[in-house]
Amino acid sequence: MMTSPKSLSRSSSSTVSATTIVSSLLTVQTSGRGFTDLTAEISKFVKDARAKEGAVTLFIRHTSASLTIQENADPSVLDDLTTALDRLAPEHAGWRHDTEGPDDMPAHVKTMLTATSLHIPVLKSELMLGTWQAVYLIEHRSRPHRREIVLQFAGATS
Repeated sequence: MMTSPKSLSRSSSSTVSATTIVSSLLTVQTSGRGFTDLTAEISKFVKDARAKEGAVTLFIRHTSASLTIQENADPSVLDDLTTALDRLAPEHAGWRHDTEGPDDMPAHVKTMLTATSLHIPVLKSELMLGTWQAVYLIEHRSRPHRREIVLQFAGATS
């Protein structure tokens, strides 16, 4: 049985003429496996682009690291997410592809399970992330890597 929500509300729609695309390449040096918060850098990109209304797209140019939007309030969430990914793709599971070490294939699986691109709306020159949301790069490899993320804003500028 499907129930109806008790109340719904939606703000009035806005329309802009979007003729601007701003692009940048963000390089991140990771320290090995774990999460790197990119939120402040993405916000700075939006500010530098003079973005008013539109969307930011992020695309990571790698197959053993990924992107996610997750909770930013309690660090144990990130620890638990790492544990969950390790359980889904453990290092010593009999993988055939191990060219770069035992963490090579599990890193590819973890990337497949997460995301290589994100799309975030921008309204009134602000990222429309929720109160407890942050944008993270997830490094799935044990050793440090240099990662590249393509940033693009498409929309109206001020």
